Order: sequence, then structure tokens, then C-alpha cells
Amino acid sequence: MRRFLAGPAPFMSQRIFKVIFQHMDQVFEIYAKQIYQSELYSFIEVEELLFGEKTQVIVDPAEEKLKTEFLGVKRSYIPIHSVIRIDEVESQGEVKITEHKKGNNVQAFPKMPGRPEKGD
Repeated sequence: MRRFLAGPAPFMSQRIFKVIFQHMDQVFEIYAKQIYQSELYSFIEVEELLFGEKTQVIVDPAEEKLKTEFLGVKRSYIPIHSVIRIDEVESQGEVKITEHKKGNNVQAFPKMPGRPEKGD
């Protein structure tokens, strides 16, 4: 049974959600139309990812990298402990990938015991 977290409501205009999550040493900011709590324990499902208009002349390398990363993906399962924030927004912004820097206060929670750190 899929539990509904966020998605289109019949009485509202199309809803858009900004999902910010950490994957390895990068922070991803993506936009989607639907978000669900997954049947897989500790995961959320993100469906109908949104990217910029194809009519734009300027090509954003970060957006192209994300398009390639999610090419052919119908649904993405993101570990709940990797999610930094989910916002319902009025309009779609640009997708981003930023590097996680030492000293930044964004980090995965919780650290798994026995998991080696880089350099160990």
C-alpha cells in the first residue's frame, strides 16, 4: 500500500515539489510533481521529475548532468536519511548539483556504525 505524501490534488493547480538530498559528496536539488512514502522501508518515491524547457537556447551543464543521471528513470527511490528538505513551490526553479564541502553543516544522518570514512 502506497501512502500518499504529496502530489496533484484535483481541486488545485499542478503542484511542484523541490527535493534537496545528499548523495555521496554532492547535494542534489530536483523538482518533481509527485512524492510518496515508499513501501521500501526508509525510502521516499519521487515521480515525474521536472527539468527546464527544451526551448531554452542556453545550456546549463548541471542540468544536463542531472538529465543524463535520471535519463529513463520512471521513479526514483531516495533514502529518507539523505533528504535534507522537501518544499512545495509555486514554480519550478533550476535543478542543481553542488559539491559537499568540509565544514559545511549539511551531512548524512545518521552515520552508520562500521562504515569506513574516506581516507580510513
